[in-house]
Amino acid sequence: MERFLCDAMLGKLATYLRMCGYDTAYALDRDVEADDAVRDLARREGRRLLTRDADLAASTEGAIRLTERGIDGQLRELRAAGVTLSLPETPQRCGRCNGPLDPVAAHAETPADVPDPGATDVWRCERCGGHFWKGSHWDDVRRRLA
Repeated sequence: MERFLCDAMLGKLATYLRMCGYDTAYALDRDVEADDAVRDLARREGRRLLTRDADLAASTEGAIRLTERGIDGQLRELRAAGVTLSLPETPQRCGRCNGPLDPVAAHAETPADVPDPGATDVWRCERCGGHFWKGSHWDDVRRRLA
């Protein structure tokens, strides 16, 4: 599966791509903002750059330049560029930090704001410890992607 790097202007898109199962780095999560540093990061990690910056896109091999400001338009542009956008049956990546997700055992203790893993499938990020489940946000993203 293709790996992406979203520049500083595409933080929300990074979250959507992570929910779709893509290994997606976000430049600001790495404290990278200057064009040369973004370009180097994409090359070094073998990631395809997604950017709204025309100059950066033109100077980065394989980059996809997006022109839309809103997430709906950006998703349409990515789909037109050949990127498959759908939610996997089982969540795979943390929407916050891009870490891998592990299923939470049915009997495991979870924070009070997390559904009971005995009644609802819950996943935990290996990196940041966040908990995820297919709630209303998952349904909203699925509708938006459709």
